[in-house]
Amino acid sequence: MALFSPCTGARPLSPGTLPGELRPCASKSAPAFLGASWELQGALGQGCLLKMVKGNIIVPEDILSFCCNGLQGSTSPRRAGEPEEREEAPGAMASPLASPSAYRNPTEVQMSQLVLPCHTNHRGELSTGQLLKWIDTAACLSAERHAGCPCVTASMDDIYFEHTISVGQVVNIRAKVNRAFNSSMEVGIQVSYEDLCSGKHCSICKAYATFVAQGPLGSKVRLEPLAPQTEEEKIEYSIAAERRRMRLVHKDTLKDLLTSSSQETEQETRDGSGAVPAGRTRVESVELVLPPHANHQGNTFGGQIMAWMENVATIAASRLCHAHPTLRAIEMFHFRGPSQVGDRLVLKAIVNNAFKNSMEVGVCAEAYGQEMSISRRHINSAFMTFVVLDQEGHPRSLPLLAPEPGDGERRYREASARKKIRLDRKYVVSCKQTEVPLSVPWDHSNKVYLSYNNVSALKMLVAKANWTLAREKEKVRMYTLEEDRFLSFRIEMSVRVAAGRAFSLLSNLRRRHEWDSHYVRADLVQKVDDDDMIYHVVSQKLRNENKPQDFVILASRRKPCSKGDPYVVAFRSVTLPTHPATAEFTRGETLCSGFCIWPESEEMSKVAYYNQAMPGYLNYVTTNVVGLSSDICSTFEACEKFLLKNKEDLISRLQDF
Repeated sequence: MALFSPCTGARPLSPGTLPGELRPCASKSAPAFLGASWELQGALGQGCLLKMVKGNIIVPEDILSFCCNGLQGSTSPRRAGEPEEREEAPGAMASPLASPSAYRNPTEVQMSQLVLPCHTNHRGELSTGQLLKWIDTAACLSAERHAGCPCVTASMDDIYFEHTISVGQVVNIRAKVNRAFNSSMEVGIQVSYEDLCSGKHCSICKAYATFVAQGPLGSKVRLEPLAPQTEEEKIEYSIAAERRRMRLVHKDTLKDLLTSSSQETEQETRDGSGAVPAGRTRVESVELVLPPHANHQGNTFGGQIMAWMENVATIAASRLCHAHPTLRAIEMFHFRGPSQVGDRLVLKAIVNNAFKNSMEVGVCAEAYGQEMSISRRHINSAFMTFVVLDQEGHPRSLPLLAPEPGDGERRYREASARKKIRLDRKYVVSCKQTEVPLSVPWDHSNKVYLSYNNVSALKMLVAKANWTLAREKEKVRMYTLEEDRFLSFRIEMSVRVAAGRAFSLLSNLRRRHEWDSHYVRADLVQKVDDDDMIYHVVSQKLRNENKPQDFVILASRRKPCSKGDPYVVAFRSVTLPTHPATAEFTRGETLCSGFCIWPESEEMSKVAYYNQAMPGYLNYVTTNVVGLSSDICSTFEACEKFLLKNKEDLISRLQDF
């Protein structure tokens, strides 16, 4: 089969083909011996020969028929002007095993790899470096499917490895483009393993990579936007903009945390007289970039660089613990520049800090072109977290580390800050929305991740597919969404106000009492930045309460990232040490609520309010849903009057909050 696989464009005779006539193979990639013109000698029948006119080669009919007709259902693209063989769902990939009506994302790439002994370490477990190479390859192929041109890895978000994979098991990788920006795109990757004997499937990790499309001579290529189809695709598309925003402020977050906590961290470094000197863990290695390590443009595969970096990082970790460590996490990192075939890559690693059960290893890659070259190009830096597992799979305690003076102490402090940031990202950003506790404590160091969680939770609610129209009163429509733990409602209407103007007015909670009778007042407690504010809100008494409610609310707002995106104003509860619960109020909480505003024209917009009802609020919501009260609809009608009244207010126009 491999001999004839290039002839993927071959097709069976179409209805317009006459007996005694054979059309040539349509594939441009067909080999020379299949690319010659064919002549049919006599009528098609038993024992006839098809002559291929190129020299004096004669090919029996059954062999030539197998070459072309035996490969029907290939995935090669149809040439312009050819009739379709069968009708498929939009975005579906042609495959003889796929259902003709099943939808499949056109950028999706699936890879399955059997773990062989050559892929494993001494314990018979898949090398993480090899897994990183497969992840990068699948993600790159997905990116290139959308871009239609070569792509290079720009960055990779945090990766947490949940399990190890043993020899004989199968690694399944699924990658697809979540969103395309101007010249970059986010690719989501899901990795699982499959045990062929037991049939067990288990998740390994989930990752997000950013790729940049490259044109001739390395020029940037403007990408076509994606059109998400399914609920899952719409959620990932919407939240991709938030993840991109978080990546851009990552360095500033680390810098702010180090500034505020350097003194406490320095005191901790003085503990432990029997600590291992960090210098003993230092590793340096060099690799020559050969053609198998690079793509068709000669640039080194990002996955190959990550594999080399993981190798030296593992050696450094082993020198601290005198055991065989397991990689648990890789910190978000960026590729600073490309390397090419012929480059020498110098890889350096050292243990930055050792905690109770884990250690951080810093590793960098530099490139130079000639053996005697002095200048080196910084390719990448990464931070990897290792653990040492005992026989029962539990992390062992690690020896203390004595950092080197100067840069070593700086790396030690930064490792502590990065660990805190990783925990914030893992338990605020990465976990499911229902697992996030209400009223997460507000801290200056986790502000980026709480803001991300606030906005992404609302965007996930917006992208849900099973909203049901519950009530309609004039221009106001009320929808409900019933899930296992929550009843959510959405109320929307079209307003003759520009979307940007409505966004400015509705994002200012200090004016909410002007149209929402439930609000008594909202005081600005802290202006975090231009997009995030914390308010102390006081509302009216509930029917069964003898005192008013109060809330501490984080309000996060976002302007559209690209055409078609809504303006977003998201609300969620946080806790502040300066505003504890008091006997004067009943402390209320909101998990997810806010506004989405879509422009319909220059002077018209669709305004929608979403709320994931909490138990204390549930009776009020259900009373309105079933029609026993019109309070919510009346409040939204008051909101419309407020917007119309203030749309030309010059003072409000100048104030975003």
